[in-house]
Amino acid sequence: MQKNILITGGAGFIGSNFIPYIMENYDYNIICLDKLTYAGNTDNLKEVENHKDYTFVQGDICDRELVDSLFKDHKITDVIHFAAESHVDNSIKAPEAFVQTNVMGTFNLLDTAKRHWMNAPFETKEGYEDCRFHHISTDEVYGALGDTGFFTEKTPYAPNSPYSASKAGSDMLVRSYFHTFGMNVVTTNCSNNYGPKQHNEKLIPTIIRKALSGEPIPIYGNGKNVRDWIFVLDHCKGINKVFHEGKSGETYNLGGKSERTNLDLAYQICALLDELRPAKTQYEDQLTFVKDRAGHDYRYAIDNTKVETELGWTPEESLESGLRNTIKSYI
Repeated sequence: MQKNILITGGAGFIGSNFIPYIMENYDYNIICLDKLTYAGNTDNLKEVENHKDYTFVQGDICDRELVDSLFKDHKITDVIHFAAESHVDNSIKAPEAFVQTNVMGTFNLLDTAKRHWMNAPFETKEGYEDCRFHHISTDEVYGALGDTGFFTEKTPYAPNSPYSASKAGSDMLVRSYFHTFGMNVVTTNCSNNYGPKQHNEKLIPTIIRKALSGEPIPIYGNGKNVRDWIFVLDHCKGINKVFHEGKSGETYNLGGKSERTNLDLAYQICALLDELRPAKTQYEDQLTFVKDRAGHDYRYAIDNTKVETELGWTPEESLESGLRNTIKSYI
């Protein structure tokens, strides 16, 4: 049976990089469901919009009737679930939307998949034995690290923002559908993504955008917060690897092995901009420190050992080359 994959949030940053990648490499029917909030844009999917195996549906993962009809009409065999509210600052200002989309939306998808794929706990319907639910999550569910150490799949959950708490809740729901019902699920928790098609509100697009427009480039606090950065196409390849080869019920952490303080990252971007789009003054002169974010986690860093050892995935792009590609796409 040909796979009919429901990809939620496919018009967002990571989803819109993943869909062209999977369609280029596999003969699958792709049904993209996206609410098209401010973070989703169908222009991100121009390269596949006329493909015979691609269908776009505008709608909300919280709409039970719609999700059920998609499973029924398209005979959905798999779900790759990107859709989420994901900006920490927004979760501080308006947390309710994060709980609704990230927790209730994930529950809605899981429960609908269970009804369409399974007769009873641990008993799949005939023809649906290989159906898989792949949940895309974040390393922020693990909380924050000090100067040393890394997040592994065994790190206890300790989310510190409404965003990460809502993602932790969704992760737990996915886990429960494996242990209680025997549903074929996998979860991937990734570090900070960057690359083409990312929304302007995120850190790297903000630095590039502000630099090119001659505005102050805002850096939270003292700029010493550390993040591990993964190029979006590397992340897509990791998702693909786990979706096809990951063990059911397991979680896999996908990191970029590219830790930087926010300030060092900003300096690196400014130096690349000085080379690629020279201005009258150096771009780093625009760096400006602003009031720190509430509850700002100090450091995130991922240990990739499990996915490297079990599935043979490792990031290919260096931060230097990935940033160069990203800056060129924004210019």
